[in-house]
Formats: sequence, C-alpha cells, structure tokens
Amino acid sequence: MKVLPFKIPKPEQDSLVFQEDLDLLFYDKLHQHEEIQLSLIVSGEGSLIVGDTVNNYKAGDILVIGSNVPHVFKSDAQHETPSHMLTLFFTKSSFGSHFFELEELSELELFFNRASHGFKVTSHKESMTEAFLNLHKASKLERFITLLQLLRTTTLASYTSLSSFIYEKKYTDNEGKRMRDVFEYTMTHFEEDISLETIAEVAVMTKNAFCKYFKKRTNKTYFQFLNELRIEHACKLISKSNDLSISEIAYQSGFKNISNFNRQFKTVKGLSPSQFKKTG
Repeated sequence: MKVLPFKIPKPEQDSLVFQEDLDLLFYDKLHQHEEIQLSLIVSGEGSLIVGDTVNNYKAGDILVIGSNVPHVFKSDAQHETPSHMLTLFFTKSSFGSHFFELEELSELELFFNRASHGFKVTSHKESMTEAFLNLHKASKLERFITLLQLLRTTTLASYTSLSSFIYEKKYTDNEGKRMRDVFEYTMTHFEEDISLETIAEVAVMTKNAFCKYFKKRTNKTYFQFLNELRIEHACKLISKSNDLSISEIAYQSGFKNISNFNRQFKTVKGLSPSQFKKTG
C-alpha cells in the first residue's frame, strides 16, 4: 500500500480498516492512498481540497474519497470542538480481485464511479451516521456487513461531487511533496498577497514551469485555485458573522479590492456576496 506522505496503520491480515481520528486538528498535509475512504465527520469543521476543488466540511458530513485521489483536510483552528472523524478504508480488491464484479453486487458500481472524483452524501444521512457510530463495538464481520450496507445506501442517496478534475496519474513522491508544499503554503497564507514569484519559489521551479506544472495537475491556473480558496473562506465568514461588512470579509479573505472580490465571488458562486448572504 503506497501512501503519500504517510501510511495508514493497517494489519497485514485486515482487508477492511476502521480508523478513528480524534485531535484538535486533522492531518493537514496533501496526501493520497490506494484505499477508498468512507468517512463521517463527527465534529469539527474546515476546508477540504479534493483534486482540483476547494470544499468545506462540517459535523455530520459523510464523505467518500476515491483511490489515489489527492486530498487534504485543513481544520478550522478557531473552531472550539475537537476534530473527530470515523473512517472505513478499503480497496476494490480488498476482498478478492473479482468480489465487486459479482452479479449480486453490480449495483455498487455506481458507488465506485462516483468515488473516482470524491463525493459528499446529502441524503439518508441519519441511518448512515448511526451505522458509523456502531462501528466501535462491531466485530470484524459486522464491520464488513456494515460496509456493504453503507455502500448500497450511497447508491440510493443524493450527493454532490467533491472534485471536477482528477489528475489521471498517481503522484510520485517528488510530485506529491511539491504539490503538498504549494497547497500548504497557499492554505496558510491565502489572506496575504501571494505573487507568482513567491509560489514558484515554494515549488522550487521557474515561474513558467510552475504555471504549466500546476495547470496540468489541477486543470486550472494557480490563481484560479487561490481565488476559489479565498472565496470559500469568505463564504464561511458571511455565514457565521453578522458583524462584518462585505468589504471587511473581502479583506480578511485576501482581497484588497472590493470590486475584484465581488467579481471573483460571482464567478465562483454564481451570485454576489450580498445575494449569498441572503440565501444563508
């Protein structure tokens, strides 16, 4: 099992791994792993980057991240509750290379198709949450049965994709480290001015080489990605605070020009910041 840049603890004889993450913050480095990840966020909130797309996560979310899909959780350090996640890890061949090809399991192919870009379950969440919470006391057989039940439920549930583009090749260790450094710097400094020169230096590349490199692996320019990250942060501020003006939110999200903020917000979200605030 190749994981970048860390390895999930996995006993050799176990085909299905149940893992509980409970800490102030989730692991916040860009990484990928062969296993498909099926997770319940019990508590905590923050940003989640999957492939090329910036998302937010919060308590109660049920997330699926496919095999070798690069992703990173960035917990909101200001959030007072701990970051708590329950996860099942498995591969399509965990139970035999042809297990999921059985006719009796053919309807689960929909799950694997959706997982390739990652997705968030948006219905049937109550029964799925209960199943997750019962995994602590479950035997290995009961966890396997629960997995099949969860997979079937996801095929019946409504969902939203977590990414629109996934680089077709697995990241090498060097590629993964470079993209991890770029994402980590961006998620830490997005409120500041970030020049092309600065981020190219983080990637240890020339400006032209970095632009081509980033675009090939995310299907968007670096500044498109940066603006989307800033807009997602702005959305959280708009939803949580009635005290901040739109201009204050723009500034705290890394925009120094209110008209540019309004333009970028509408490009990403399809409506103005004021309209978004009314929908909340």
